[in-house]
Order: sequence, then C-alpha cells, then structure tokens
Amino acid sequence: MEKYNIFDKIIVDKKEENFFEIFRNETIKIEKIVSNGQKSSENFWYEQEKSEFILLLEGFAILEFENREVELKKGDCINIKAKQKHRVKFTSLDEPTIWFAVFY
Repeated sequence: MEKYNIFDKIIVDKKEENFFEIFRNETIKIEKIVSNGQKSSENFWYEQEKSEFILLLEGFAILEFENREVELKKGDCINIKAKQKHRVKFTSLDEPTIWFAVFY
C-alpha cells in the first residue's frame, strides 16, 4: 500500500499537460492531469473505449460535447460515457487546472 497526495507534483508547464498515473488494474485506471491553458486541437475529439469520471480539483475548464458545452469549476464532477465524443475547449490560463480522472 502506497500513500499518495493528489496535490504533490503540480507542475506549471505552459507547453504541455502532465499526466500522473495513480492506480491501474485490469478494469480501472486513475490519473491526475495537470493542465496549464492546454486544450484539444482544432477538430480533435476524444471517443474513448472506456467511460471516464472526472472531478475538477482546481482551476476551471470547459468541456465540449457534440451538442453542448459544460463549464467545470473546482469541485465539479462529470461522468463521460464510453464512445461519447468530447473535447477540452478551455483550461485556466492563470492557474493550473487539476483533473482527477477515473477510467472504467
């Protein structure tokens, strides 16, 4: 058993997002993602094989779906079903956006 602090290793990097795998087994993957103004490329859509539960721990983000946008602030969570097309439209420019993501 290993102890992990979700707020450790917060890297401010305006050039790229940082991904930290916290746990993985055959059915689930948990990771922390740190964004610093990054967003999805134009015309890029995620269409993942697994569902994804997201909890926004810090910052602000806008997720775009085919027919709507969802604004996320600290403490907000959302469940994205497998194969549901989505993209990151915006993440905070003046502070890290810290995502807690569970893929299942």
